[in-house]
Amino acid sequence: MKKTVYFLLFAVLLASCTTRQAPMSGNPVFEGWYADPEGIIYDDTYWIYPTWSDVYEKQTFFDCFSSKDLVTWTKHSSILDTSAVKWAEKAMWAPSVIRKDGKYYLFFGANDVHEGETGGIGVAVSDRPEGKYRDLLGKPLIGEIVNGAQPIDQFVFRDYDTYYMYYGGWGHCNVVKLNNDFTALEPFDDGETYREVTPEGYVEGPFMFKRNDKYYFMWSEGGWGGPDYSVAYAIADSPFGPFRRIDRILQQDAAVATGAGHHSVIHVPGTEEYYIVYHRRPLNDGMRDHRVTCIDKMTFDEQGLIRPVKITFEGVPKREIAGTVKK
Repeated sequence: MKKTVYFLLFAVLLASCTTRQAPMSGNPVFEGWYADPEGIIYDDTYWIYPTWSDVYEKQTFFDCFSSKDLVTWTKHSSILDTSAVKWAEKAMWAPSVIRKDGKYYLFFGANDVHEGETGGIGVAVSDRPEGKYRDLLGKPLIGEIVNGAQPIDQFVFRDYDTYYMYYGGWGHCNVVKLNNDFTALEPFDDGETYREVTPEGYVEGPFMFKRNDKYYFMWSEGGWGGPDYSVAYAIADSPFGPFRRIDRILQQDAAVATGAGHHSVIHVPGTEEYYIVYHRRPLNDGMRDHRVTCIDKMTFDEQGLIRPVKITFEGVPKREIAGTVKK
């Protein structure tokens, strides 16, 4: 009897120790000032493509990071820079990435463009997810101000065999349709090329994913340089909305960090595992460009609503994937 009791106590203790010592990603997930992260799964590997967070004149390149398990990350330096994008001079922002027909595409904003200036949303292509990437067009894909939306913060979303791109700063969001090789925009059935889909509270940083045939549209609110930066969302039956704001689900925590926003979502296919990848500002650090990339779990309630995300220092547990493909 005593042996049985001792064995059970040992098993409980061992399980407790194992739980405490489970490898975690930690937050931030990698060193350096990085913002606006887009996370994606290619095959059995997680990837994060962020903005280098610095003054605009020094934002002339992109790095990316890869991991097999969310815990150990490998840095891939300067996968695209202004030497490959002749029309870009500064403010290279917010990559959006996707794979199509064996090629890897990276959409980006450059030059913090205003009316009459050269810049906007470009697209680059590579044979490998870590690059190097080359400028696909030699000019911006979108370089004008339409519906009041600055051409930045693009997100490419595949719905069946159609590729949409949501984008926009300055409190306005447009959706456009990409052609088959991502070299131009295609008009919608009604002849329009740009549709404004701006929800209440929208500032920038759109993101879309689909779950149970519902379209979850997410965006950033508040001022990007301040502590009130946050993420809210809507749910619709169509990729065009209407997107009626439901709630804020990511925001600062006075005990952890401020300015939690400009996010993306990683979904492990075939599971109900979702991760939100975002940037935030370390406590007691007033530098405008000191932003770090973090990852935490995102869950849903019984009605399919997104529960508020708890931002943490611990991050998420080690999680390997196998045989997952995003085409």
